[in-house]
Amino acid sequence: MSDSSRRPPSESGSQSAADDTSAAAGEGVTAASGAAAGRIRISEAAGRWIVLTTVLGSGMALLDGTVVNVALPRIGEDLGADLAVLQWTVNAYMLTLAGLILLGGALGDRFGRRRVFVIGIVWFALASLACGIAPNATVLVAARALQGIGGALLTPGSLALIQASFHPDDRARAVGAWSGLGGVAAAIGPFVGGWLVDGPGWRWVFLLNVPLAAVCVPVALRHVPETRDPHAHGRFDILGAVLGALALGAVTYALIDAPEQGASPAIIGAAVAGVLLGAAFVRLERRRRDPMLPPEIFSSRQFTAVNAVTFCVYAAFGGFFFLSVLQLQVVVGYSALAAGTALLPTTLMMLLLSSRSGALGQRIGPRIPLTVGPLLCATGMLLMLRVGQGASYWTDILPALLAMGSGMVLLVAPLTSTVLASVEVARAGLASGVNNAVARAAGLIAVAALPLLAGTGPEAYRSATEFDASFQRAMPICAGVLLVGAVIALLAVRSDVLAPAAVGEPQRCRAQCRTYCAVNSPPLDPGESRGPGEPRRTPAAGESPA
Repeated sequence: MSDSSRRPPSESGSQSAADDTSAAAGEGVTAASGAAAGRIRISEAAGRWIVLTTVLGSGMALLDGTVVNVALPRIGEDLGADLAVLQWTVNAYMLTLAGLILLGGALGDRFGRRRVFVIGIVWFALASLACGIAPNATVLVAARALQGIGGALLTPGSLALIQASFHPDDRARAVGAWSGLGGVAAAIGPFVGGWLVDGPGWRWVFLLNVPLAAVCVPVALRHVPETRDPHAHGRFDILGAVLGALALGAVTYALIDAPEQGASPAIIGAAVAGVLLGAAFVRLERRRRDPMLPPEIFSSRQFTAVNAVTFCVYAAFGGFFFLSVLQLQVVVGYSALAAGTALLPTTLMMLLLSSRSGALGQRIGPRIPLTVGPLLCATGMLLMLRVGQGASYWTDILPALLAMGSGMVLLVAPLTSTVLASVEVARAGLASGVNNAVARAAGLIAVAALPLLAGTGPEAYRSATEFDASFQRAMPICAGVLLVGAVIALLAVRSDVLAPAAVGEPQRCRAQCRTYCAVNSPPLDPGESRGPGEPRRTPAAGESPA
């Protein structure tokens, strides 16, 4: 019989509370509403409140990734904007988000995950308000860049709060609830966006975030315990984050404005500046003691290969979803609501089938899913060549989306699991953040470059004939990029990377990926699922590390 069982109930309860307080203090944790981090159960009211606020927070960012594309034609019409402004409406957000997301995770570890999460929510909501009342395109693009900064602060903290707050026995259920409800938010995003655009107007696509934040912030402050990483140390790599964002921004500017300005000094100068800033970023990361992006993480051939596959896959996805929503509205003649609803099959398939895909990847290895998945997606994009004026949804559009959805279901979960299995457990959070940033940067580059490569003019989206011609040129390019990703996976990804660890092998994260259905990035993972005060556990011989 344990010592605690011999104590009187009151003494045992007092000792347990004291132990909780001691563990929390030792790990830099502040309890909220009397619940100590790492010990909350999902059956408790506090647990349900935590799931609610993290789903609302991450749901804001997930919705933003799907609803804005649906609103683009109406934004352009209302603000008198050309295609470049529509590209910047998407890319200004992606630019700051991709450039700062690793820094956002580090800030949460150091200063408190709840604190940074709440700051991110408030920042995101205020930027969304600025987007919603923007009087012109310049203000809208600037507000979208600010919105991306808020997203970089809140996105890494959402799942990290779940992992750190719940009791180990309930952590998997809490993550499952978070991912499933977040998946629903992403799945209904295009439908909600289309309904708002056709109803109260495109500005409500952004203004919707304000009441969501008004619910999320007080719940987080009242019910979510504060946690931080007591081992976080060193300086923040702010200069590295700025250099990386500026490099992406300069290249993006050159690609977006090249169709209108041609090979002007401004375009050539921006392209050269982007390359030089990128080289300066790499050099800085190699020399810093605590870099935002440690170059040695790419010493793993598997990690490098899977990130190359990620870049190809999400570049194609980014270009596809940007252009296909315009194609459905400009060429086929759909309303915003009809266009958003038309895209539901892809995210619904991911919502319903991602967990089975993760299990399949564990059983047969990731090489086949990461090879076949991109090929199925490429098939779907080629089938989209049939989507033009007078296209039928059931015979032309739906088959393409089903092929796309099948490929996405097959590859997303094994891709994320393989990223985590390519590095030691201690670096799982960093590896996941890098992979997420690579995907967002890929989408950023694709949205900037694809109209240029397809010969899409600045006013093309105002003409059904002109836009359809450029769309017919763009889809084979996207399919070709996916083919490159499939070849990389076939040649460089090992089939046994998700197999149980051999005795003496470094611990790596081989956990099955959770349900996730956002189409603009793979899921973030905060790393090892340890609560405050919970020691690392060494697996027994022959046991797979979590």
